[in-house]
Amino acid sequence: MLTDLQKKAVQAIVNIFETGKVLGDYSNVTSHPQDPGGLTYGRSQTTLNSGNLHLLIKDYCNAVNAEFAAQLTSYLPRLKNKDRGLNNDQNLHNILRQAGKDAVMQSVQDTFFDRIYWNPSVNSANDQGIQTALGVAVVYDSVIHGSWAKMCDRTNERFGTVANIGEQTWIKHYISVRRDWLANSNNSLLRKTVYRMDILQEIINSQNWDLALPLTVRGLIINDKSLNEQFSFTPRSLRLQQPFMQGKDVVELQKALVKVGFQMAVDGIFGPATDKAVKQFQKDKDLIVDGIVGTQTRELLGLITH
Repeated sequence: MLTDLQKKAVQAIVNIFETGKVLGDYSNVTSHPQDPGGLTYGRSQTTLNSGNLHLLIKDYCNAVNAEFAAQLTSYLPRLKNKDRGLNNDQNLHNILRQAGKDAVMQSVQDTFFDRIYWNPSVNSANDQGIQTALGVAVVYDSVIHGSWAKMCDRTNERFGTVANIGEQTWIKHYISVRRDWLANSNNSLLRKTVYRMDILQEIINSQNWDLALPLTVRGLIINDKSLNEQFSFTPRSLRLQQPFMQGKDVVELQKALVKVGFQMAVDGIFGPATDKAVKQFQKDKDLIVDGIVGTQTRELLGLITH
């Protein structure tokens, strides 16, 4: 059984593959015309076409204190139907990016991705007789990236099972089989991901089967510090848009506006009244009157930047 630190190391490797960050990027939105998964989102890049994006957003909308639930609920039917129009729906993309900064969304993603990807990966590894941290990392990467079962069967057919040839030998063969499959794919996006196998092969070459730290993956250091860093939250820029922005940050903005003399409802909805008050405040403070609550407007209103 892997330790908690080994689990974090495994997930960090794949996080870097998926979003370029050790702890993952919960706000990451990607849509590429050649990606068969369609719109992808979150720390582990779940996809529209798999149906998992709908399940993730549904979980979030049902979570207590989800700041963007109201804005995302209206998209659930289209997500469920795997509406390809969402691949280019910039309004949805913007909401998803904003929601990724919500601590509730991050918690929902962690729970969701453990259920959808991590637990099945560990179970599959156990079924094959794979026990090392690096072996589990190889399985986890393939479960998230796709075609784990197909490549597992191909490796078993060509070289034998883990029980017959041993885990380390089997993993080396699997890496070779999967790399060949990726390199010769008809999909140009898949061909570009052969680096994942090359990096895993480098770790194999170093004989670091326990994933002892520190590790360096694509120039990023995985160590105790990077695995336990607190997320730094950059406040979203509040403004009038459709659908209206909602959340605790809007409530704090409205309270600050009331405190400096504006009369308005503190309802957590950035509607026309809030927009009007913001613009008047900006005018009074000789700021650019654009209605966008950015750094300067926040500071002059006494709003703390976390």
